[in-house]
Amino acid sequence: MIEIPADIRDQMVEHAVASLPNEACGLLAGRNGRVERFYPMRNADQSRTTYRLDPKDQFQVFSEIEDTGWELAGIFHSHTHTEAYPSETDRQQAFYPDAHYVLLSLADRSNPSLRAYAIVEGVVEEQEARIA
Repeated sequence: MIEIPADIRDQMVEHAVASLPNEACGLLAGRNGRVERFYPMRNADQSRTTYRLDPKDQFQVFSEIEDTGWELAGIFHSHTHTEAYPSETDRQQAFYPDAHYVLLSLADRSNPSLRAYAIVEGVVEEQEARIA
């Protein structure tokens, strides 16, 4: 389970909409399954169908997360026209087995869908994403 405060969920939706027509991405930090901060990041792929965290930004964010005493709670990205379910590419590039992969679908922009998953060795398991 990952607990995401409503204001952070709103930040994720805003970042995803602002990043259109490309996928958005970012990192979630916190403790004990509760997100404390969202780090919106640049999609280095600049793609409608894939994402890659900007390596320089990723290093800086990881350092800040560690310095603050938080954990990497989740890796966020959006799907612009498909459901919030990990694609084959998402599964192949899931390098953090202890993190939640949080996906936001903008297929229905009036009602964005947010879902979370564990992805370990390509196997996808949906996790509860609780909006608090």
